[in-house]
Amino acid sequence: MHNHKTDRDLLDALSFEVELNVRRHVAEAAQWQPHDLVPWSDGRNFAFLGGEDWTPEQSKLDESTKLALTVSLLLADNLPAYHRELAAYLLREPWFGWVGRWTAEENRHAIVIRNYLMATRAVDPVELERVRMAHMTAGLAKPAMGLLEILVEAAFDETASAVLHRNIAAATSDPAVAAICERIAADDELQAVFFANLVTGAFEVAPDQALQAIADRVAGWRMPTVELPGRDSAAELAAAGLYAPERTSELVFAPLLHRWRVADRTAAV
Repeated sequence: MHNHKTDRDLLDALSFEVELNVRRHVAEAAQWQPHDLVPWSDGRNFAFLGGEDWTPEQSKLDESTKLALTVSLLLADNLPAYHRELAAYLLREPWFGWVGRWTAEENRHAIVIRNYLMATRAVDPVELERVRMAHMTAGLAKPAMGLLEILVEAAFDETASAVLHRNIAAATSDPAVAAICERIAADDELQAVFFANLVTGAFEVAPDQALQAIADRVAGWRMPTVELPGRDSAAELAAAGLYAPERTSELVFAPLLHRWRVADRTAAV
């Protein structure tokens, strides 16, 4: 490959693009507050503070929505692993400033979902904590990737997350769940734009490498999942119509491939 650029070269070449996109992202991002979206009046103490511990009949949420929110929360809870993954590649300014911003936004998603689940007693809090500990201890296993693959992967991840949360919002009869998931989806979509814009910028400095990174991640990308004891969460979400793997090409890849003008660039090669 002619004029191959190292990750260090690309970090330098795209740094101005990062600065521009961080400013754009912060200007466009909604300054929403997690506590505003939680029905606190539904909450009460657990037995440790003199109240009543959780029992299954306390939950009013349907099973597929409970599962979807649990999976979403556990993925967000594993933020340290995702943070390390990004930070390992982006440990310099202005890139690292974006890692901090992205981490803070993702943490806000975990905060609002957990507060909702606890206040409404939608799920068993003891089991949720047990699974969280196991999930975070196991960490995150992703293949070694170059910088451009990391950016493409992140664009796909955030786009897929937005699809999932839009679907949860559309399917639920709980207005609080709908509001929370619409808010998270809007954040995800804006984060996807950030990563996608950097990939677009990469075409200006390393077009062959950018195209190869996209091809590699289209071939290797999988929807992030959570292993739950005795359950196949991905299959259950698919059966509930909340995330259909067979529509990944249409709903996740196609919008981004169009944004990156991959068909035009491939035809020109």
